[in-house]
Amino acid sequence: MAENENGQEKTELPSEKRLRDAREKGDVPRSKELATVAVFGAGVASLLAMGGGVTARAKDWMRDAMSPDLGMLESPQSLFGHAGDLLLGLLWILAPLVLATLVACFVAPAAMGGFNFATKGLVPDLKKLDPMAGLKRIYGPEGLAELLKSLLRVLLVGGAAALFLVPSMPRLRSMLHEPLEQAAAGGLTFALWMLMATCAALLLLALADAPYQKWNWRRKLMMTRQELREEMKDTEGRPEVKGRIRQLQHEMSQRRMMEDVPTADVIVVNPTHYAVALKYDGGAMRAPRVVAKGVDEMALRIRALGEQHKVALVSAPPLARVLYREADIGQEIPVKLYAAVAQVLSYVYQLRTWRAGTPQPQLADLAVDEGETGGRGA
Repeated sequence: MAENENGQEKTELPSEKRLRDAREKGDVPRSKELATVAVFGAGVASLLAMGGGVTARAKDWMRDAMSPDLGMLESPQSLFGHAGDLLLGLLWILAPLVLATLVACFVAPAAMGGFNFATKGLVPDLKKLDPMAGLKRIYGPEGLAELLKSLLRVLLVGGAAALFLVPSMPRLRSMLHEPLEQAAAGGLTFALWMLMATCAALLLLALADAPYQKWNWRRKLMMTRQELREEMKDTEGRPEVKGRIRQLQHEMSQRRMMEDVPTADVIVVNPTHYAVALKYDGGAMRAPRVVAKGVDEMALRIRALGEQHKVALVSAPPLARVLYREADIGQEIPVKLYAAVAQVLSYVYQLRTWRAGTPQPQLADLAVDEGETGGRGA
């Protein structure tokens, strides 16, 4: 089982964050064997597919290169232009091969870990210069795995070449008696097919190496339980930080709530344990809305602020308890309380228009179903 620097066993699979961080650093699964066989195979396959055309163009190029215009001897400066033309012609002949191998250079890594460009991977890492770490890689499990792959590569390539070469020996001997051009064409075809057999052997090695590299990459990224807990704390927030954030959010919510108390139309109280401030604007609201509520000390603060700003206070214990329990701040009151709250607002509006010398308005009994309150005393 893998261990970290503290000796703890890495028993947990890597988290999504750890995998994402590794990709951002340029750490993705890569298989050298797959990249090698992709480039090598693309080149050989291109030569097999376009061998006739490439051979014809190569013969023409060779003919031009070996039979220059003798008139250039009288003007040596033209030799540079002729050499440039020959170079461009050679590059044009090799262009399909170069293009095929270039595409393979991108396809092989994409098949393993996808396209990944990470600038962090370009930053020099001095830890890679540590000789002890280098010796650990050479003589550790990774070095042993590379040694086994090298031996297997020799066996596979040598075996494939031998299996293809031995049965073809009579054909190779017969080329000695063939015309030069025919023998050269036959030899080139033979060489290409032997390279293809070698490529097939390398493909077997790549098919074994690619899954191993993916497994080994994830194994290196495995985590201890302590690392997993620390990451979860960093991702979701440490308990003390989250508690402080909740406290600040609660304080800000209370501060905003207290700022809305002076705008309320009425504060329904119980008379000391509960306080609920209501506001109603018939032109903008479908129903009265709760702007503040609280119990005990907060209720006293709401009452005091309401009295300071001359907001009407109405003692209605059952209504105050139900409003506190079932109505949220900033939300409209429940439908079942419409009638009771309408009576309270009507009473408040009557008080505002009441003049001394006339009978003082009285609040009628409110029909409020408290249900299961479990509330505080009146």
